[in-house]
Amino acid sequence: MVIENLMRAKLVGNKKSNYFYRLIKNNLDIICRCDTVQIQSYGIEIERQDILNEKLVDICRDRVNNISPDRYKVHNLLKLLYTKEVSPIHLVDIIGDYVDDYVMDFDKQIKAMAY
Repeated sequence: MVIENLMRAKLVGNKKSNYFYRLIKNNLDIICRCDTVQIQSYGIEIERQDILNEKLVDICRDRVNNISPDRYKVHNLLKLLYTKEVSPIHLVDIIGDYVDDYVMDFDKQIKAMAY
């Protein structure tokens, strides 16, 4: 489910590229003490649409589904990607370290639910 959508357009010659930066929400099933727990999870999708002579000629899209259960952390990361005009081709390379750090948020959420 798309929660937020930021858009930017670039024009190079007669090729226009529309970029869409989306905050997405998923439900993640995690096994905790022999039970399955469902946690809301947020991710990011970036899409680029290339338009040449008013015709759509290419679409490039990538996403990372489960970054963190903390919506605001993922939102801030989305804004950073938008501000820096990151292409979908570079999404995973750019946010890899953030995702590695934010994975601990799921552990915190599970521990909070256990008590």
